[in-house]
Amino acid sequence: MMASSSRQGLTSALRGVSKALNGGQRHPLEQQFQSLRLSPSNVPGRRCLSTESAPTEERLPITAAGEIRLKDLAKKYKIAQHARAVPVSPSYFSRTPTFNDRYLTLEKLARAYANLPVIPAADAERVAWKTLADLRQSFGEPVKATEYVKCLAIVKRLHQIHPELRPEAVTTALQDFKRDVQGFLNVATPIPIDRFGRALGVGKRKSSTARAFVVEGDGQVLVNGKTLADYFGRVHDRESAVWALYATDRIDKYNVWARVEGGGTTGQAEALTLAIAKALLAHEPALKPALRRAGCVTRDPRRVERKKHGRVKARKGPTWVKR
Repeated sequence: MMASSSRQGLTSALRGVSKALNGGQRHPLEQQFQSLRLSPSNVPGRRCLSTESAPTEERLPITAAGEIRLKDLAKKYKIAQHARAVPVSPSYFSRTPTFNDRYLTLEKLARAYANLPVIPAADAERVAWKTLADLRQSFGEPVKATEYVKCLAIVKRLHQIHPELRPEAVTTALQDFKRDVQGFLNVATPIPIDRFGRALGVGKRKSSTARAFVVEGDGQVLVNGKTLADYFGRVHDRESAVWALYATDRIDKYNVWARVEGGGTTGQAEALTLAIAKALLAHEPALKPALRRAGCVTRDPRRVERKKHGRVKARKGPTWVKR
């Protein structure tokens, strides 16, 4: 009770002070604004805001500012009425904008140049295209495998356009899907024949390495200073070592001196096959189709699969015991 009575007394006291200051009269808001006027100060060339009451005859009416017509300003200063930020690419808000732009460009080119003559895929220039992993890394986007397959089909179709009639826009668009390093453009260094008539060939298989010197002769073969029959005990290994000469019917026209190391007898024999084939191509390059059909030109990349933990070997599991 005492707190409420003291609060009411304080409020009434403040109201009394306010009435005494205002002379018991309350001026309207417009009259208070009229009391403010702009009067020249003592300093020439300046104007200051004064709170002194001006004479009645000098009071100026307060008027609002004129209406601002935005359409007239837009026409006068050439301002767009409905300006908004527009993405550079229509695929900006998609999951893979860069890839989608390239894909749409390829589709547009395929429709535009669908009537140009094409050449067979076997006669077209061999090109190493980017894989799915390479494409994801270059674009920095999670490209889907199905979209990649569709895009690559269009790329190969455009690549089959005749080179003399292929537009520059198609060549530029295909450049984004080519690998940085083209393996098909690599040219193997020819194996020279020294002044003694020898050609050196190097072959590998698993952990074995063979170096073979092939020279024209009567069919003698030495492997690490031993004859072929003394070095390889198995007949299969002996045939594998000189299979390149057997397949081309050159077994009695060249002599072979070889050095082999590493691995076992099977690996050394197959490494020697590749070494002799490479050296034989230095003497007779026309034998390459026959050697390729015989399987003597390609390096065999197969290796023993590593053992896994919990397994007896690479894949063999331990014997199952019921109890």
